[in-house]
Amino acid sequence: MAVDRLYALLERLGNLLRTEERAAGLRHGLQPVHLQALRYLQSCNRYSNTPAALTEYLGLTKGTVSQTLLLLEEKGLLRKQPDTEDRRVVHLLLTEDGRAVLKEALPPELFKRALSGLPGEGEVLEATLTGLLRALQTANAQRSFGACGTCKHFQREGPGRFRCGITKEPLSREDSQLLCREHEAVPPGA
Repeated sequence: MAVDRLYALLERLGNLLRTEERAAGLRHGLQPVHLQALRYLQSCNRYSNTPAALTEYLGLTKGTVSQTLLLLEEKGLLRKQPDTEDRRVVHLLLTEDGRAVLKEALPPELFKRALSGLPGEGEVLEATLTGLLRALQTANAQRSFGACGTCKHFQREGPGRFRCGITKEPLSREDSQLLCREHEAVPPGA
């Protein structure tokens, strides 16, 4: 395997996607980091929609995320909601305007066109990139932020009935597909 060549390809892909994100965001007065924050909040569960989780997911400083959240809130793309159990915790919720911006901006049109030109359904590419992501996260001791349904703590209680093994709270089918900060991959062979 040519490590340098693979790195160069991924780096170039990242740069092209960032350029497209920048162009898509500019139409709404947003930078790529703003779109990335909205995308995360669209994809995460109720345990992971906090400023701390967003900071960890994006790998940015608290100050940068704080400024990002201020701008998104001022633009009406998200709102803050205090936790009902712990008033120190704030949940970040997308507004309808925030969802509309995301739907229009991401994934960028260029990316959609490029994928449609690839042979097959892209499952092999997706599996390979997922494996690479997991390996990088493991090597850096980072949380995986995977979907609840793929977590070792995810419990199936019957048809359409699920529960989080950490919080013991019930999960909906939609919850099971969302990203979670507490995600831990199922060990191989389990």
